Amino acid sequence: MKYPILTVRLALSLAEFTAYQTPKPAAGSAVAVPTAPVAGPARPATPIWQSAAYTVYPDSIVQGQYVARALSRTQLTSNYQSPANAFQDPRIGFKFSINGKDNSVAPGQDNLFLAVPTAAGEPLETPVLVFGQRYVDPRPVLANTYLAPNTRLKIRVDLRPVLAAFKKQGFYTTFKGEKIYQQDFKQVFVAGGTAPLSWDFDNLVNKPELELKDADGDGIYEVTLMLNQPQAAKNTAGRWEQSINTTDFPQYTSPYPLTDALYNLALEEARRAVEPDSTFRTGKEWAGVWTRDISYSIILAQASLQPRVAMKSLLRKVSPSGRIIQDTGTGGAYPCSTDRIVWAVAAWEIYKVTGDEAWLRQVYPIIKQSIADDVQNAYDPATGLVRGESSFLDWREQTYPRWMQPVDIYQSENLGTNAVHFQANVVLAQMARRLGENAVATRHEQLAQRIKQGLNAQLWQADKGYYGQYLYGRTALTRSPKAEALGEALSVLFDVAEGERASQVVSHTPTTPYGITCLYPQISGLPPYHNNAVWPFVQSYWALAAAKAGNEQSVLESMAAIYRPAALFLTNKENFVAETGDYAGTQINSSNMLWSLSGSLSLVYKVLFGMQFEADQLVFRPFVPQALQGSRRLTGFRYRRAVLDIALEGFGNEVSSITLDGQPLAGATVPASLTGRHEVLIQLKSQAPATQPVNRVANSFAPETPAVTYQDGRLNWPAVSGAQSYQLLRNGKRLTATTQLAAAVPNEAAAYQVIAVDAAGLESFASEPLLVGSTAAGQQVQLETVVPKATLAYQGFTGAGFVEISRTRNTRLTIPITVTKPGLYAVDFRYANGNGPTNTQNKCAIRTLRDTKQQLLGTVVLPQRGTGEWSNWGYSNPVLVRLDQGRQALTLALDPANENMNGEVNQAMLDCVRLRPLQ
Repeated sequence: MKYPILTVRLALSLAEFTAYQTPKPAAGSAVAVPTAPVAGPARPATPIWQSAAYTVYPDSIVQGQYVARALSRTQLTSNYQSPANAFQDPRIGFKFSINGKDNSVAPGQDNLFLAVPTAAGEPLETPVLVFGQRYVDPRPVLANTYLAPNTRLKIRVDLRPVLAAFKKQGFYTTFKGEKIYQQDFKQVFVAGGTAPLSWDFDNLVNKPELELKDADGDGIYEVTLMLNQPQAAKNTAGRWEQSINTTDFPQYTSPYPLTDALYNLALEEARRAVEPDSTFRTGKEWAGVWTRDISYSIILAQASLQPRVAMKSLLRKVSPSGRIIQDTGTGGAYPCSTDRIVWAVAAWEIYKVTGDEAWLRQVYPIIKQSIADDVQNAYDPATGLVRGESSFLDWREQTYPRWMQPVDIYQSENLGTNAVHFQANVVLAQMARRLGENAVATRHEQLAQRIKQGLNAQLWQADKGYYGQYLYGRTALTRSPKAEALGEALSVLFDVAEGERASQVVSHTPTTPYGITCLYPQISGLPPYHNNAVWPFVQSYWALAAAKAGNEQSVLESMAAIYRPAALFLTNKENFVAETGDYAGTQINSSNMLWSLSGSLSLVYKVLFGMQFEADQLVFRPFVPQALQGSRRLTGFRYRRAVLDIALEGFGNEVSSITLDGQPLAGATVPASLTGRHEVLIQLKSQAPATQPVNRVANSFAPETPAVTYQDGRLNWPAVSGAQSYQLLRNGKRLTATTQLAAAVPNEAAAYQVIAVDAAGLESFASEPLLVGSTAAGQQVQLETVVPKATLAYQGFTGAGFVEISRTRNTRLTIPITVTKPGLYAVDFRYANGNGPTNTQNKCAIRTLRDTKQQLLGTVVLPQRGTGEWSNWGYSNPVLVRLDQGRQALTLALDPANENMNGEVNQAMLDCVRLRPLQ
């Protein structure tokens, strides 16, 4: 779904145009355009940053008719009003959903209803739509017709075919061929793109207003919604004036009133982000301590700004068994999501800032044990990479193709997540050296190197000049070529990409008019959140990467992309829509967002003043874009037992001279042993770095993912809108390109996928892997033949029953198998886990698989499939193993490393084990 863009055109008189005409932009800036007239003093001769989208001046931001201005260092005004409710499309796209799943019609087959008032003014209601069938309103959309305020719409669905199937056979078969059993049937929802509708299927169960009810028991379910409510229009305050004392924080002054005011806004919001118990609050709308949010915020700024709060917050995210908590993620959290390990990087940042040896000794065993679990559960020896969901991108439909289940996300190997695992191993090795554990240090240096080699071998795209998003698939992995902004930035910051490769990443990764999007290109048919959105904290990491790579234009553009929304919205929002720059329209948002405000502060501490904390010193590597040249001061900055008052002159990224209390400071380095208050003076050479490019692109959408079927030796797929050709993949490798909608394949065991490619060369995700060939089904061993079957009244199993595994039941299963032909096999388990939804909670079941000799084969992950849905069966991740011919045994056991984030419930039902030959 694409959200409408509001274009504002202003008519200027000749006098107005003469007074406010746009001067020549700064060297290297984007497109020069006329700006809107702004009340107050005339504009300065040169903007700081200028593009077709907006302009940044020393004291203001101008975006069309909207103006934000710094009246002083502690006062900001803005006339911004979100256009999200102004010109809404009257065509309402929606789908029905049983139990909060996307199970009514195929992707791209949304129902469409034209919500325009009738001549008689009657209430609007859809026809009675049949569940599983698509409806498209035949009426045309007239020009200049928009969704009226307070439009009431009754939506109705006929569920009688589903109920009849329940009565006849006990289950209903969806368009995917999946069975919904009557005992698992709970609720009916409607999902869509016009508020209050939402395409977030996983969270429909938390939106009772979207549930359809059958009040009279006739099988027709309905709900009435209020669309385009004016009282729900998104507006922020028109004025911010500092009201909290922040003088104990470092104070910043410069010749640029706007940046000074935004710094003070971030300080005030940083203070508001601390709960009464002295832990961080994630955002105004997000209570509590979240592992990844606080960790990324601590790395950006909070380690130096509020180190004690940072310490307490990190320790809040440690389990009773002394492991880092993965508090959010797909399929029951860990190990489908594994980016909890960024906690280690944050803990090390605190040590580098404070030099607190007690802290170092406290966090070291936590990090060591957590990585040890990850090595067993998530490290892939074949690729050298780590499995698990994209770091922070924990809303699966917003990041992955729709066919991917939580278990598939566990199987994927993501750029950003691997970057933090690389750095966590580097950190642990450095800690171990300081603590005298050299053998541990050597081991984790080797693990870090293996991840780095894996990233550069598996995900680097030489033709694009940046890394791919992730490896994904099932029995064979392929690379997604999308850019993933946070991962690209971290690869530069953590030295996964070095030298020329780091410069290429910054120069070549696509950036859109309002900033760098989380992904590029965007996923078609999804509303903005991670997809089609810019997150200021990600932009901040991109600014740090750009500074490290010496790319002045990328640094300046990143600063503008962070300052624009903060000034216009008068708060540090969590995200905004990539197409419009508007904070309204993303699925979820919050003001006073911890990592956004921390990112704003990092522009001062880590970019302009260039503070880089090391184990035994503080190094200054300032980067001041020429457009921001001048004198600036940062006073009262605490570094260990010292307080620094820092003056910075000039521009560029080369230091001409640096002194400490008037004496030359060797290596621009402050020793960790310094105590007391001191003056630091830094003079830059005022020489611009060599020009490097920025890959500015229009915000674009990739084609939809093809839906592929197999029949009589041929793969078939319907045409994908906008696709010019299709790529055929065999076992994850590109086989051929075609413009046809079918391809003949041999009757040999292989996994096939299809990718749609548009005229611009943008690629869809690869389709769901389709295993074909005479041996594709493999062999099964019914587990009720191994141990007594469970007596639970669940349905949908194969064979004569199923078995229960938990922390107390069947903690070790020895499964006899007979292999008729030696070779590589995919071993997986058919299972059910109704302990929670697919998107929250923490009850993913985990087990370890070993061979006859008790050698480790891999981890079997059994994610949640739906709350109470114990007749909803699926397959675990495939563990690829080489098996000899003959009788042997597999062991499935609950190991100490298999502890999940719940600690109490580690349970699933197992139907059978499946062995499929891959060679």
